[in-house]
Amino acid sequence: MTDSQSDSAPTDDRFQGPAPVLAVVGRPNVGKSTLVNRIIGRREAVVEDRPGVTRDRVSYDANWNGRAFTVVDTGGWDPDARGLAESIRAQAEMAVQLADAVLFVVDATVGITDHDEAVVKILRKSNKPVVLAANKADDERSEALAYSLWNLGLGEPHPVSAVHGRGSGDLLDAVLEALPETPEASYDVVGGPRRIAIVGRPNVGKSSLLNKLAGEERVVVDDASGTTVDPVDELVTMGDDVWRFIDTAGIRKRVKEASGHEYYASLRTTTAIDRAEVAVLVIDGSQSISEQDMRIIQTIREAGRALVIAFNKWDLVGEERRYYLDREIERDLVQVQWAPRINVTARTGWHIDRLVPALHRAIEGWETRITTGALNAFLGRLVQEHPHPVRSGKQPRILFATQPSTAPPTFVLFTSAKLDAGYERFIERRLREEFGFVGTPINLTVKPREKRKR
Repeated sequence: MTDSQSDSAPTDDRFQGPAPVLAVVGRPNVGKSTLVNRIIGRREAVVEDRPGVTRDRVSYDANWNGRAFTVVDTGGWDPDARGLAESIRAQAEMAVQLADAVLFVVDATVGITDHDEAVVKILRKSNKPVVLAANKADDERSEALAYSLWNLGLGEPHPVSAVHGRGSGDLLDAVLEALPETPEASYDVVGGPRRIAIVGRPNVGKSSLLNKLAGEERVVVDDASGTTVDPVDELVTMGDDVWRFIDTAGIRKRVKEASGHEYYASLRTTTAIDRAEVAVLVIDGSQSISEQDMRIIQTIREAGRALVIAFNKWDLVGEERRYYLDREIERDLVQVQWAPRINVTARTGWHIDRLVPALHRAIEGWETRITTGALNAFLGRLVQEHPHPVRSGKQPRILFATQPSTAPPTFVLFTSAKLDAGYERFIERRLREEFGFVGTPINLTVKPREKRKR
């Protein structure tokens, strides 16, 4: 591994908690986005020679020496900015306020400017760990200039060339020292606590549910939405099992659309879903199923996590509301009919005992594996009874199938030609009818046989 290449090797299979956040800040055109690309090991951040290209906070997943963290690229920070530039500065200030550590980027070839000193004053007030990067130290001469940045009073400047990668390894080592250790827990370790993320819109009762499950006040509950910002991990013993629940912030918007605290809340909630095994989506049963609820479901499905849906505040659901809720479930939740649904009242504890059996069913479905022989025998009967429709005089056939992985169950179908999307959905539906797969999405990949060249 050289300094010019970020360590992108995956971490081990054990669960790691929500990734710490590193905010990258600095004056316009000091090379922040180029350095971000160097850190994440791929070219994603937009880079141009002119200042002001980056206006919003943009987040990226990064990994160095087996530790994962989130990098937030910010716009150029001008303390005296007005208009649009003032909004960009406000975004950078918010990034500093909510990050775990800050990477302050300075142009080593220019030296200390009045704007740099103004930014330093704000960084000191934040009381956040700061790593000083002296960028554009492309050779030994410019590297020597970088040491004048000791005068900023932020500690040792780390000479780095974002373009060439010079010194990037030492810089990343310093970043890891500044970031808090990611809390580890048993993810795939046999006998370890199962990871359950409690997700949903603000003020639907997620924290109340966790408190009732734990039997004590573990997290703050308030009628005002947005009380929970960071994901909260709690070990809860229920019956004979220990579960690790993650109470997350309410998701109002997509990460890219959120602002302020909502941005980081959405970012870390999405991370919590990625790291969990099962997501419990809490929906306020007294209100209509919303677009935000559907968006969270899509996030869970894309992450390949098991799903349980809990309709909370059932004490507020009258007969008329139940009628309309049944219609909404048929219309809006048709894509996740496989998810167990329970009705609860977290405030009083009514029916929360039904959550554990639902979690067990979802995990069992998530980890279900079918032997290759049983799978192909099932598909053989299915195709014989319900063959694929003939298209343009041809009828695609399933030649062979296998299940290479679980969590979620993933199937690969080797076929003579491409299958219709409707027929793929039909196969998934019949797989569920035959083998269960309760509470889990199914990944179905079709690999048509390549045509032989004459």
